[in-house]
Amino acid sequence: MSIEDYTGGSAPDAGVLVVTTNDVPGHDVKQVIGEVFGLTVRTRHLGAQIGAGLKSVIGGELRGLTKTLVQARTEAMDRLVEAARARGANAVLAVRYDVTAAQDSGTEICAYGTAAVIAPAA
Repeated sequence: MSIEDYTGGSAPDAGVLVVTTNDVPGHDVKQVIGEVFGLTVRTRHLGAQIGAGLKSVIGGELRGLTKTLVQARTEAMDRLVEAARARGANAVLAVRYDVTAAQDSGTEICAYGTAAVIAPAA
């Protein structure tokens, strides 16, 4: 099984496998390159903040915030993959996300993991 089998081959991140596990079944880690990360900070526009305030009173999903967080997570992951690719990795192992409030004005989302070169086990 090749890396393309995992990533879909023609996907934007083709050639870089991203997993939350420490290893990939059927593959050996040939080289550990080191930590890589992708980072983004997002804020909501005034309309979304007002809508969120109203929702907090009556309850319900904050769809605008959910959409923003999904976009931010995708952007952080794209940046993680680019950082790994730039360092010569074909995989990122033990991927995690960290989300924090950034100075009460936005949300910081960081995707991070260990860049590595993997190959099918002999």
